[in-house]
Amino acid sequence: MVTDIHAVTRSKMATRDAMTQYTAPMSKRRLSDQQRRRIEAAQERHRTQASAGEESGLVIARFGKRVLLETNSGKQVSATLRRHVDDPVAGDRVIWVSEGDGGVVEALLPRSTVISRPNSQGRLRPIAANIDRLLVVVAPQPEAQANLIDRYLVAAEHAGMDVTLVFNKGDLLPQAPAVGQLAADYRDLGHSVVVTDQYSDPDADILKPIIRAQTLALVGQSGVGKSSLVQRLLPEQDIRIGDLSSAAGLGRHTTTAAALYHLPGGGQLIDSPGVREFHLSHLPPAAVAAGFVEFAPLLGACRFRDCSHDHEAGCAILEAHSRGEISANRMASYQQIVASMATG
Repeated sequence: MVTDIHAVTRSKMATRDAMTQYTAPMSKRRLSDQQRRRIEAAQERHRTQASAGEESGLVIARFGKRVLLETNSGKQVSATLRRHVDDPVAGDRVIWVSEGDGGVVEALLPRSTVISRPNSQGRLRPIAANIDRLLVVVAPQPEAQANLIDRYLVAAEHAGMDVTLVFNKGDLLPQAPAVGQLAADYRDLGHSVVVTDQYSDPDADILKPIIRAQTLALVGQSGVGKSSLVQRLLPEQDIRIGDLSSAAGLGRHTTTAAALYHLPGGGQLIDSPGVREFHLSHLPPAAVAAGFVEFAPLLGACRFRDCSHDHEAGCAILEAHSRGEISANRMASYQQIVASMATG
């Protein structure tokens, strides 16, 4: 099996500048002055290490109103949430106190990155936090969809995370030339791409050079082989969401939580449930444009400041497309994402 690793070589400076004005909306629920003071005091005590009984913890998984925490000593504790603590997820650092056989989460510490998506009610909810690199897993079966990949790339760019596209089930690529071409197309754009399959040698795993000491989040459609990748990366463990739910004292009823695992060679892996769709309705159209790498050098060069890159005269991106510098497939994918945001 031939595999490829292509580190991202493009500069992200122009894209980052374009993204700075677009941030995910904050929760509209207002905290009382007492709640705000409690959070700020807890965070300050954590910074000064002056709090007796309080310590930081790492969220392993979230189950409703409870989380499974890893303490500084490596022990796992089931903890409830104070009402003012918003949506901790796998990868979050929190301040907590011991209470009874478990604990109580007092405050959510600042995140370096977070990836979110709207739920069925349209409310933006975090999936995982403090991620260094997103591993987007695709496969010939179910067939990789370029538009879904592009949505993940836009979301990662907006969140400030690196991305590697993992084309799994690589042994099926000879029977799926369109998917093989898709891998080549993203590689040519400068994205990090790896091709792997279940027959690859675990001792020479192509993912190991990518992992290092990073926190990675594994995302993708159901059926693309994420579970087999987790098992390859955690060969001595058979841990899945149901087991973590049981460890948290909540039985095995949930399959909708992301969960964090420590990798034997260093680093951490956050595995998330498979999704069929990944909506970006929480982002403005300009953020979508900034997530397309070939658009980045052209942003700000259009005649009109509010150019939608759809039909306007003097659009630098449409002109680049007409010259063959941006493919028809990529233009169509961009316009499909923007159109879906307007309707949903």
